[in-house]
Amino acid sequence: MLGDVISETKGKITGKRVLEVSASGAPRIEISQSCEGKIKGNIDCTELWTYWAEHGSDGAHYGKGVGVLMSKDGDVVSIRGQGIGIMTESGGIRYVGSNFYSTISKGKLAFLNNLVAVFEYDVEEDGSYTGKTWEWK
Repeated sequence: MLGDVISETKGKITGKRVLEVSASGAPRIEISQSCEGKIKGNIDCTELWTYWAEHGSDGAHYGKGVGVLMSKDGDVVSIRGQGIGIMTESGGIRYVGSNFYSTISKGKLAFLNNLVAVFEYDVEEDGSYTGKTWEWK
């Protein structure tokens, strides 16, 4: 069951590189991105992500990666995520998936330790994106 909204963020893709191309011709691309937003509506945060996306023959993109969430107070949270992306009519990609959080923080973000969440990210053709994450109870 979906719980409360964990985060709302806005960001930009900061880099891309080709990791490999399979024998079938499907590329696997590494993507770096950075965003800022709010945790639980009132904690300012920054997230840095590196993930890879593999382009399937059906047009879907499977992605998997790691991220770091940092609060302005110095809390640090590690994130592992994975999702599926579908091309939108505007030329962007809409990703949905899950994140797994872990931290040794004792501060305001300690509640994220061992939390599982689901997300939606809308990436525009220019590399800007918005994201929203909910606790999965």
